Parts: sequence; C-alpha cells; structure tokens
Amino acid sequence: MKTVIFAGGFGTRIATQGSDIPKPMIQLDGKPMLWHIMDSYARQGFDDFVIALGYRAGVIKDYFLHIKEQHSDFEIDLSTGSVQFISDYSPSWKVTLVDTGVSTMTGGRLKRLEHLLGSTFMLTYGDGLSNIDLAALLSFHRSQDALLTVSAVNPSSRYGKLELEDNGRVSDFVEKPEFSDSWINGGFMVVEPKVLELISGDEVVFEAETMPLLASSGRMSARRHTGFWHCMDTLRDKAELEAMIASGSRAWQGPVA
Repeated sequence: MKTVIFAGGFGTRIATQGSDIPKPMIQLDGKPMLWHIMDSYARQGFDDFVIALGYRAGVIKDYFLHIKEQHSDFEIDLSTGSVQFISDYSPSWKVTLVDTGVSTMTGGRLKRLEHLLGSTFMLTYGDGLSNIDLAALLSFHRSQDALLTVSAVNPSSRYGKLELEDNGRVSDFVEKPEFSDSWINGGFMVVEPKVLELISGDEVVFEAETMPLLASSGRMSARRHTGFWHCMDTLRDKAELEAMIASGSRAWQGPVA
C-alpha cells in the first residue's frame, strides 16, 4: 500500500528555520522531519512512499538521491573518486518523488498523483509525528465503508484556561489543559482513490473543500487517537521535540496506539 506525504508547502510559520529549505527537510536529531515520518510508517510495514513536492522540490530530490552517503560512514580516495562504505545505510523503502507544483493546493497535489494511486492509500502531512497504530487505522477505515478516514487527535491547548465568574473572579485556572470534547484532524489518513474524482484541479484545498464534501455526504470517518501526536509547525514545536529527544524519548517510534 502506498503512503502519500504532502511535502510541498512553504512553512512560513517556521520561516527562520525553513525559508531556504522545504519545511519537511528541517532537521530533527540529525535527520529531516520527513525521514522521521517515513521511518515511523516503515516500522509498521508501510514503506512504499509517494512524496508530493512543491517548494524547493530539488532539495528533497537531492536528499533521496544521496541518502546513503548522507547517513553512512565512508572512506573516499580524492585522487580517484573511489568510495568505500564503512557503514551502509540502505533502508528498504521505495520512494516516488513527484513535483506537484509550487503553488498547487493540497487537493490539487493529490489530483496530480492520481495516475499512481489506483487503490486504497495512506496520506499524511510532512510536519506531524505520532505513534498511531496504522494497521488498526486501516481496519477501522474498512469497517466504516468510508472514502476517507482521518486520525482525530486531542492536543492540549498552548494557553492557560480560565474559569470566570460573572463578577470577574477566577474560580479555576488550568495551565495548558486538554479539551476532551475538541478533536482536530491530525493527518495519518486512509483514502480511497474515488476521492480523487471529487477534485477538479490545482486550486482545490483538500481540507477546505474535499473534506467538507465527504463529511456532508456521510463518506468520511475519524478514528480517535489518544496516544502521542505532535506537529512541527513553529520553532516552539521544534524545540519541544528536540527536548523530548534530549531526554531519551522518541514516542513516535512506538509502542503504537
């Protein structure tokens, strides 16, 4: 089964780190965010990837053309150019890289991949990590008779929550609470190819147009995920992930939930 990853955005909210490279190529623990996402899928047996490129597509193409050299130790004879690898990093992933256009919207990016997506496929964004059980997600999707299943996540607020009385007194304060009744689209989706028939062209925003259409017709479902999920949308998000790694935690690698 193929896994499509959106990797074409500009990443303006993390621009000081990503203005010269695509957002999914921002480094985390010595490897691009995109690598970490792909590794989490591959660990669960989903290792056939289609990457939808856009902004600075050549940077991502170049990375995968030289991924072995990027992550292996080697000895090079500069006089002859011969290379002998000391450690050999060669993941058994199949990676299809497609330039879907710099200004193409998310729905349009999928439409441009239609010729590659003839059966059910996974879909996610190039800025989110999770320990979602992908086999359970796929099983749930198939039980729903849905055309699209998203992973619903319940992240904590970035802000403190105030309980206010009418007279202005604060009766309770909770720092960064979890809003148990508020679920958002966390990516990590399962999609039927029939969804692509609903996308007319490059200008279609998948989240703003295609998803509401599927929801209103009763063909969209969501599996609640209460395990680890974290996006890297801002420098603060990146710092939080780096702090996790420094503490020895890589929750997105499992166990799955």
